[in-house]
Amino acid sequence: MTLTRAKIYETAKKLSNWGRWGKDDQIGTLNNIEPSDIVAAAQLIRKGKVFALGLSLKEPIQSGLFGGRWNPVHQMLATGTDAAIGKQDGDGKAYLRYADDGINMPCQASTQWDALAHIFLDDKMYNGYEATEVTVQGAAKLGIEHVRDKMVGRGVLLDVARHKGLDSLEDGYAITNKDLDDCAKAQGVEIRKGDFVIVRTGHQERCLAKKDWSGYAGGDAPGLAFETAHWIRENDIAAICADTWGCEVRPNETDEANQPWHWVVIPAIGISMGEIFYVKELAEDCAQDGVYEFFFVAPPLHLPGGAGSPINPQAIK
Repeated sequence: MTLTRAKIYETAKKLSNWGRWGKDDQIGTLNNIEPSDIVAAAQLIRKGKVFALGLSLKEPIQSGLFGGRWNPVHQMLATGTDAAIGKQDGDGKAYLRYADDGINMPCQASTQWDALAHIFLDDKMYNGYEATEVTVQGAAKLGIEHVRDKMVGRGVLLDVARHKGLDSLEDGYAITNKDLDDCAKAQGVEIRKGDFVIVRTGHQERCLAKKDWSGYAGGDAPGLAFETAHWIRENDIAAICADTWGCEVRPNETDEANQPWHWVVIPAIGISMGEIFYVKELAEDCAQDGVYEFFFVAPPLHLPGGAGSPINPQAIK
């Protein structure tokens, strides 16, 4: 079926979670996590092995294809050289020799959460909030700060690329509902309400191996098909994440909307979305021991009004 703008709106209406958790709700599908789910997720820690899922901020992934984003700029403000030449010693009586630095980056420059304020459906945000609630001062509603203590629970890796016997799915490959279900079945893992689901396409690892990021941030990529919006809603997961720049397949499945899946999953369903996740070591370990579930934690920065936040997620097995 051709994906038209009318179909996008129809799907958004059908899958909408507006009002489900009350008219004042600002965390969306994270409501699917119960305290008992977090306790149960903690029991998944058996080896004490920790996997950092944040991509190095020194990787130059931004190539100017979307949003005017730039790569993180790391600048030293004080160095060991300063200390060695006595620059920090003052009068020599009482001094402190130290290193300091700063970083300048868009919140979506690397591994990150999208806040629910990140995507509008026309002039509305999730739960019916007005898009105009987001101003130059930040998001008065649905800012990233509302989920700063919510990003913890059971994580599940769906290694679709490995399931298909590939190092990386091809650019433009649309991962279907069947792909997700077949992958979970083959891995022997159940998708449950309140899960943090991470999808591996291999796209990021391909760029890392080639040392070529051209097109990664906004160009063609494998990713989730539009139909997976139904899978997300039906499974009542807490969040969806991927190793790609934007989770959904590019080129998009329509020329009537840019990122049509985003139009539905964030403002209508209200799901938290994680992008640019680094999953290489985690995926290798899961393939080795056959265990694709783990304790997951990925708090965003406490940035009131933020439309997103950089993170370094942790998967603990």
